[in-house]
Amino acid sequence: MKRSRSSKSPIAFVVVIVSISCLLVLILSVLRLPDISFTNGARTSIKLKKLSKIPENSDRIGTFATMMIEMLPQDLPFTIFVPSILAFERDLRLRVNDSLVGEKADDTFAILTRVLSFTVVPWKILSDSVPYSREITCDSLSGLKLYVSKDPDEMLIVNRIRSKQVNLKKNKIVIHVMDGVIMESDFEQSVRPNNDDQD
Repeated sequence: MKRSRSSKSPIAFVVVIVSISCLLVLILSVLRLPDISFTNGARTSIKLKKLSKIPENSDRIGTFATMMIEMLPQDLPFTIFVPSILAFERDLRLRVNDSLVGEKADDTFAILTRVLSFTVVPWKILSDSVPYSREITCDSLSGLKLYVSKDPDEMLIVNRIRSKQVNLKKNKIVIHVMDGVIMESDFEQSVRPNNDDQD
């Protein structure tokens, strides 16, 4: 009996997270939050690289990032800091060939949903709107504090993870591809593989 209760616990946790995320998206869609600019009230204009259809197997965005972006409403302004293909494999041990089949597909979806809540901000953050001289602090949908700064190469650094590509766009969503996974420490411990389990 104890085993069946513990196996329901992660499912209940995912259901709660998805419900909270949906509620936040619903609230945001009602409020229609405006774009925020961080440069003394002056709006910055920047040309974004449009992605009418996100290429699934490109160097910039992979299948898992595409799945995360597709979970967001396309008609609302969001910024998402998606992990690169290499970051999904290295940090989360997710590979397209074995993570999207059978029972692993449900686990993969749960992980992506959780990572989405850590990496999405409900307004647009463009690299040009982040000044060199200071760090911007904002909250992700899950409430995780994100510390955003910019290096001299115009790449964003979020919670000590550097971007590989910035200012991609799909509809109203701004996409920054990161060389790592932004997540809170408890979740990081839960997805980190055990050293004893290495085959």
